[in-house]
Amino acid sequence: MPQQPVNDVMLILERDGAVCLAERRGTGYADGQLNLPSGKLDEGEDVFTAVIREALEETGLVIEHEALQIVHVMHFRNPEEEPRVGWFFTARHWEGEPRNMEPHKCAGLTWHPVHHLPSTTVPYNALGIAHYLKGEPFSVHGW
Repeated sequence: MPQQPVNDVMLILERDGAVCLAERRGTGYADGQLNLPSGKLDEGEDVFTAVIREALEETGLVIEHEALQIVHVMHFRNPEEEPRVGWFFTARHWEGEPRNMEPHKCAGLTWHPVHHLPSTTVPYNALGIAHYLKGEPFSVHGW
């Protein structure tokens, strides 16, 4: 039976030409690399509810549904991982200042120039950001 893709949500928090990235730590996946605030959908969640929940859990930010915009969707497959559908969002505004709410899984949050991401950015996230910057709403990778 074919494997169904995992649905991930990623939040592109952008201000003053920089994007907020989290350094993964102690998760067993991509530790030491940088990724967007993100996560998988919980049972019964839609993508908007999931990204709002993940933003609060990981960064402490309160983001309203109306502030969100889906800017890219990626159908991705990496031979070492489950196939994924990544939903990349931006937020026009939010309440609070991003802070590390999960120190057991994150070494810290840092801002990086959106057009010059560090080489340690998780490739899946870097691809999604690149497509977003080009205004490309959908992509397929690894099939």
